[in-house]
Amino acid sequence: MRPLIVWRFSDGKAGHDNQSLGLVEALARLIPIEVVQPQVLLPLAALGGILSSRPSAWKGLPSPDLLLGAGHATHLSLLAARRSRGGKAVVLMRPTLPAYLFDLCLIPEHDGIAPRKNVVVTRGALNRIRPSDVQERGKGLLLVGGPSAHFGWDAKALHEHVAAIVDADADVDWTLATSRRTPPDFLEDWPVAPHARLTVVPVEDAGPDWLPSQLARAERAWVTADSVSMVYEALTAGAAVGVLPMPQHRASRISRGIDDLVAEGWVLPFADWRRDGHLRRPPGTFNEAERCAHGIVERWFQ
Repeated sequence: MRPLIVWRFSDGKAGHDNQSLGLVEALARLIPIEVVQPQVLLPLAALGGILSSRPSAWKGLPSPDLLLGAGHATHLSLLAARRSRGGKAVVLMRPTLPAYLFDLCLIPEHDGIAPRKNVVVTRGALNRIRPSDVQERGKGLLLVGGPSAHFGWDAKALHEHVAAIVDADADVDWTLATSRRTPPDFLEDWPVAPHARLTVVPVEDAGPDWLPSQLARAERAWVTADSVSMVYEALTAGAAVGVLPMPQHRASRISRGIDDLVAEGWVLPFADWRRDGHLRRPPGTFNEAERCAHGIVERWFQ
């Protein structure tokens, strides 16, 4: 069987690359593939390619069987590539262009799009994490985000929540990691000295492979409510996941997605944990990249 030729378009944004790479890696575990990363065309050049069917930017590349892109900047290039070189065009996340233009759209359910023939609804955005079988008893992660369009920031309350979690179980060693959105003074303004069982890793000290390796080993993880992508990554790894509250500006698709996970028993809010002190494992396997990869193979490449 010759390798499936996959063109993966990238807009250079880490979050979008995390999604398309997660799908590519899941496909590679199912069938032989060869991955090409073609140039993303500027909008006018891509439109010209759609109309003329002959964009010159991709001469010399092997003809694709599958075209993948995450991020609005990739959408026109996906369509131009399909027009000129063939293949099935798959877009990740809700496209700005009409969904019917693509062969398949993989859209998180919090975007409110109903499934249809060319739309598969996913639990959150796809990611590169895999279910782990090397979790270590007594290892916990605390993953801290920061202010966003949907959430504010309360460092004092977050310090108190972290202290309560660390103090609750003497058999657990915790690692707290910040993110690019975490205000710099969060680590400087601890009300008391950090706990002996708490290791702090600032975002600048964590390389690109740090979080996947930590999630593979953690049996439990707490994630701030603004960091929805890390909630789904922790679930995919198979950790017991709790959600730390953040001041919410208004109800949003992000908060609704977390609410659905709470209602179905996938994650536990901090307030509920305070009442019974027990963080439960997920009720099942959570691996959306693998599920979507299987669906693509069954749909077109049996």
